[in-house]
Amino acid sequence: MSAAEVTPADVSQVGSGLREVGYLPDDSTALVAYLAIRLGKPVLVEGPAGVGKTELAKALARYLERTLVRLQCYEGLDEAKALYEWNYRKQLLRIQADRSQAAGPEASQGGAGWREIEEDIFTEEFLLARPLMSAIASQEPVVLLIDEIDKTDQEFEAMLLEVLSDFQISIPELGPISARTHPVVLLTSNNSRELTEALKRRCLYLWLDYPELEHELAIVRLHAPDLAETVARRLVEIVGMVRELDLKKPPSIAESIDWARTLLLLGKEDIDSDTLVSTMSVIVKHRTDMDVVAERLGLRLAGAEGAPAAASS
Repeated sequence: MSAAEVTPADVSQVGSGLREVGYLPDDSTALVAYLAIRLGKPVLVEGPAGVGKTELAKALARYLERTLVRLQCYEGLDEAKALYEWNYRKQLLRIQADRSQAAGPEASQGGAGWREIEEDIFTEEFLLARPLMSAIASQEPVVLLIDEIDKTDQEFEAMLLEVLSDFQISIPELGPISARTHPVVLLTSNNSRELTEALKRRCLYLWLDYPELEHELAIVRLHAPDLAETVARRLVEIVGMVRELDLKKPPSIAESIDWARTLLLLGKEDIDSDTLVSTMSVIVKHRTDMDVVAERLGLRLAGAEGAPAAASS
């Protein structure tokens, strides 16, 4: 089945489709994804790092059987790296080849000869397409992920407005290039800065937060099905407690999954204080955070372990 044929009839189809490709959406996520597909509007997905914003775009691409085109944003990203660049080396080679073949004084002077060369080298043949143009010019429908848009500046946001409103890119030498197919567009933000109202007006909005315990338990069980139910539940409970601490970086859902796979590989049948301390680096990635978790949760788990023994003595 081609990508163009995957058109969900309702929200439940999107939800079940995402689950089939390994992403467990809540009701609001399934609804916004459905609207993005059917209305053709971009989606701004905000939330803390590690809650599945990028993974949602990947899952939509798998579900819709589309290629994922990803623009990873960073501070200082400019239009040339996001839209297109002219292949100056190839243009120079064409100019040199044309001039070597030309005859008469126009070959080395301005005038009609240069104008003909100029018209020749500013064509799509000499364009280097970057992610935004690749998505717009694609012959097949794609999913376009503009990841961590909050790392760019407002000037970059302003450049995006034409792409998000009209699904076209204006090139001064060629004019506007409109989308040949309609991409599904997701913009993600870790909410590190406030985005402009102009950008938000053009998008549907989805806030993703850390999932509730039962939801995260289902995610962990999906990706580590051989882990004992009791260990998986204990893991999710502890991760929830870790996230409540004042840390530089709380553990993400992906790190919960990694921890589950680690415990499974090590054959752990419970998570005691020693297990937490020895495997903590899977979910905690800053030295100071490790000290906080070891002190606050390690003691709590050790106390819980000792409580039954004290009660029975």
